[in-house]
Amino acid sequence: MKLSIVKTASGKANVSALLFVKQSVQFSDVLTDAAEKQVESVLKGMAEGPFEDMELLEIDDKATLFVNAAKERGISSLDHLRIAAYRLAKRAEQRQIPMVSIMLADAADEQFKAIAHGLHYADYKFDAYKSKKKDNFQVTFEIIAGEHVAEFKKIAEEVAVEQTAIMLTRNMVNTSSADLTPADFVENAKTIVKYTPGLSIKVRDMKQLEKEGFMGIVTVGKGSSRPPFMITLSYDGTKNAKRGERTSADHLVLVGKGLCFDTGGLCLKTPKTMPEMISDMAGAATALAAIQAIATLKLPLKVSAVLCLAENAIGNQSVLPGEIFTAKNGKTVMVDNTDAEGRLALSDGLAEAGLIGATHIVDIATLTGAIVRALGFAVAGFFSNDDPLALNIINSGEACCEKFWSMPLEEEYADEIKDKFADLKNTGSSAPAIIAALFLKEFVPADTAWAHLDIAGTAFVPKKWKYSEYGATGFGVQTLIELARRMSNPTSISADQCSYALQK
Repeated sequence: MKLSIVKTASGKANVSALLFVKQSVQFSDVLTDAAEKQVESVLKGMAEGPFEDMELLEIDDKATLFVNAAKERGISSLDHLRIAAYRLAKRAEQRQIPMVSIMLADAADEQFKAIAHGLHYADYKFDAYKSKKKDNFQVTFEIIAGEHVAEFKKIAEEVAVEQTAIMLTRNMVNTSSADLTPADFVENAKTIVKYTPGLSIKVRDMKQLEKEGFMGIVTVGKGSSRPPFMITLSYDGTKNAKRGERTSADHLVLVGKGLCFDTGGLCLKTPKTMPEMISDMAGAATALAAIQAIATLKLPLKVSAVLCLAENAIGNQSVLPGEIFTAKNGKTVMVDNTDAEGRLALSDGLAEAGLIGATHIVDIATLTGAIVRALGFAVAGFFSNDDPLALNIINSGEACCEKFWSMPLEEEYADEIKDKFADLKNTGSSAPAIIAALFLKEFVPADTAWAHLDIAGTAFVPKKWKYSEYGATGFGVQTLIELARRMSNPTSISADQCSYALQK
């Protein structure tokens, strides 16, 4: 897919595309009187049945695709545009149309950004393991931008960076665990750092983790023949600020769960659900991709990412139910269930975030099946100890067409993670997603704003969903980038605004 952003139509396009909502064409006020009557008739036919969405018809002697930009239920107007653009791009590829023009001179910046994302999503395919690969037919989309050419070109560049990050996440998550071990993940991260100016990396192996007391990752990963690692990525965007420009004093740290495969350990998972555990490193892949994009965009904010990498496998050194270890922050933990391992690994990531001076921590993880049962694959649940951060996540997600639902850190359940012998245990009997968040909260450094994003349902889908086929979605990448963008240019949010927004 290629974007050509121009002021006026070149006349070279093979097909024009008109986006419509109900019986109203969007972003196009240049039709002739005769064409407007034709379009009116077509849209009436769309509503009553003779014509169908994506039908190719002659308007003003020009082949025209009509694209319904309000077809799905329950999504925002921006997401409607994304999906419409995705379907348009898929249809243009299917019909092998070399050039399609889209009139967007009347579109707002955020509307164009949504459409550009939708067009990019249609380009993605994962065929690394197919013996026969098909080349994508390249379609050029001529965006008629009117007076917005400069703004739209800048937005298109940002969208390309974000989509590169999303593609990185999807490719990593879709890769077989045999080909993406913790060591392979480390090599991928090193390569990314090599080609991303401003990004640095520190890698701890098994011996260093043991020596420094990061025993959560060690406990989870010690049963595998493929040893665990912890990666700390650092980027100081305040150095990119223009002279005299005020920069944020915040330090955002992203903590990603990176279980390159999760058998459940000795508390073995069922065969039916286990193949999809290739996706249990989606949190780490998302954090890695997000910080790469943040550095590439040169956002003026200090950002780090801590990736907790391990395999939860069965071996003669596997953690035993009932085993007790001492976490990095000094608390002792009894492993009640070896399949509740992600929170053990994340305890080290949260501790590392504190050691490197985080003011704000966002951990992201495919953590609980409970959040999938509660919210499905369209909405991610999140927990936070800080209302301004929570509202920022919701707003960032909305801007990126990613839905987050604020869940309660219900202290009434906190006693369930107390253990008879150790300070804590890693499971409880009530509200599993909340219990997991309460466990993580025990490792959040004092006086630090924190949010835990549980993307177990949204990171990997079992069937076609919006602009994703089966497999990885890249969910969360854009929200983290947008969060960093907003934090680099903060606005004051009152406690009343936060409380109202979260209750709403």
